[in-house]
Amino acid sequence: MAYDVETLVVGCGNLLFKDDGFGPLVIKELKEGYFNDKELPEELDIIDAGTSATYYIFSLPSDKWKKLVIVDVVEFGAEPGTLRYFSPFEMPKGKYENAHNWAVEEPLQDLANEGIEVVIVGCQPKEISAPDIEMGLTEPVENAIPKAIDMILKEIGVI
Repeated sequence: MAYDVETLVVGCGNLLFKDDGFGPLVIKELKEGYFNDKELPEELDIIDAGTSATYYIFSLPSDKWKKLVIVDVVEFGAEPGTLRYFSPFEMPKGKYENAHNWAVEEPLQDLANEGIEVVIVGCQPKEISAPDIEMGLTEPVENAIPKAIDMILKEIGVI
């Protein structure tokens, strides 16, 4: 099975819509920056799920999963670039749906109810440009990437 590890870090978002690209860009920096010259721990995988997070969560869960760390933007009324840990039960209702109107927090809650630890590293966006295509993060969200990486590394027990 793909992603048959104990801990999975998943970056979510769309690079085409400004700050919505936060999750994938954090994953890119994590892989190319922190883990570029280091081996990933044996029971860890790091993936850029892009806009397919629901696919990964609904159709690829593994019996080996113990922890799932999701990296994404979360609208929670803070200053842009503010980072916070969320549980899937704290996610703002109805804001995170895919094209088929599946609420992303629901499968995350199901996984948590099955005993998998689910942690969301959420960043308050400044601007999501959808439906207009505008690539590149706003300054406060881009500046949050190093701290997000530190939060992830702490969650997965690397630092």
